[in-house]
Amino acid sequence: MTTEGGATVQLTKKELTTLTNALNEVINGPEAIEAWEFSTRMGVEPSEAEQLLVKINALVTSIEVDGP
Repeated sequence: MTTEGGATVQLTKKELTTLTNALNEVINGPEAIEAWEFSTRMGVEPSEAEQLLVKINALVTSIEVDGP
């Protein structure tokens, strides 16, 4: 569903974990994207991606049971 200025999606805990793993790899992994090219390749500044990673991690932690 889309809303003004954003969208709403429903994801399972496994899907959210996949997103956090991918973000973590591009931010912190051994093949992490360098700061000078991060915004060009990802469309956001590294600090914005780090904030998103923190938000999604908190959400994953708050989910007790994975959905279907």
